[in-house]
Amino acid sequence: MVNRLYLKTLFVTTCYLIITLAANAQNGKELVLGEQPVYMVSRASGPIVADGKMDEPAWKNAEVQPLNYFFRSDKPADKQASKFRMLWDDENLYLFYEFEDTSITARETAFDARPYLDDCAEFFCLPVPDSLNMHFGFEVNVTLARYDYIMLWEFYQKRNFFLPDYNPEYKVGVTYDGTINNDKDRDKGWTMEYVIPIKVFRNFPRPRAGSKWAFQAVRQDRNLVDDKFRSTSTLFPTYDVRKDVHPPNRFGLMQFVGEIK
Repeated sequence: MVNRLYLKTLFVTTCYLIITLAANAQNGKELVLGEQPVYMVSRASGPIVADGKMDEPAWKNAEVQPLNYFFRSDKPADKQASKFRMLWDDENLYLFYEFEDTSITARETAFDARPYLDDCAEFFCLPVPDSLNMHFGFEVNVTLARYDYIMLWEFYQKRNFFLPDYNPEYKVGVTYDGTINNDKDRDKGWTMEYVIPIKVFRNFPRPRAGSKWAFQAVRQDRNLVDDKFRSTSTLFPTYDVRKDVHPPNRFGLMQFVGEIK
C-alpha cells in the first residue's frame, strides 16, 4: 500500500512538473522571423481623414482582426469585443480601432501622462522584422490624451526605459456612442482612427510592397471611473509570464501589400 501510494504521488508530481515546464517553455518562447503571425496591410486606394468614422472606401480593403488575447480581466464582462484594421501608402500608416464598450471611461487629460489607465488604443511598432529590444509607442485614450515614446526593452539591469521626449506629429480622431465617465448608464462603444506619417520612424528604411515590420496592437478597457483596474487585450499573443505587452520579441508582423488589381 505504501509503495503504491508513493508511486502514485511520484507519478502525479512528475506529470505536474512536465506540464509546468511545458507551459513555462511556451510562455518564454521567443518568436523569430518566419514564426510570427502576419497581418497583411493593404495599400490605401484613396485619401483617409483621421476622424474616427471609417467612411472612406479604402477601408473596405483592410484586413479585419480581433484583439482576442486577454491577460488582464476579472470577469467575462471585461472581455468586450474589439476589431483592428490597418492600411498604408507612401506617406502614412492608417489604423482603425473599433470597440464595443458598455462603460466609456477616461480621466487622464495630461500629455505624456497615463492614458493607458483609461479606455485607450495603443500601437507599438518596430520598422524591421527583427527584435531590436526597442519600439516606438503610441497610446491615446478616448478623450485624445496622448502618450508617445521610444521604449527600450530590458535596456539596463533588465529594466525597461521609456523615452517620452519622442513627440512625433500624427493625427487621431475619435467617435463614441454613449457618455464618458458615467457609471450609471450603458454605452455602446467607441472608435479611434490614427494617421501616422512614415517619416516619424526616424532613420529606418521606408516600407515598400513586400516589406515586413514588427508590431503589436493593444486595447486598455477601463469600466469604472474610480477604479484603476482595466482589462487588457492584444492582437498577437505575448507569451509573457509577467503579463507585459511591450516585449518586442513577442510582436507579430505587418506585411505591406502592393497595389490592388
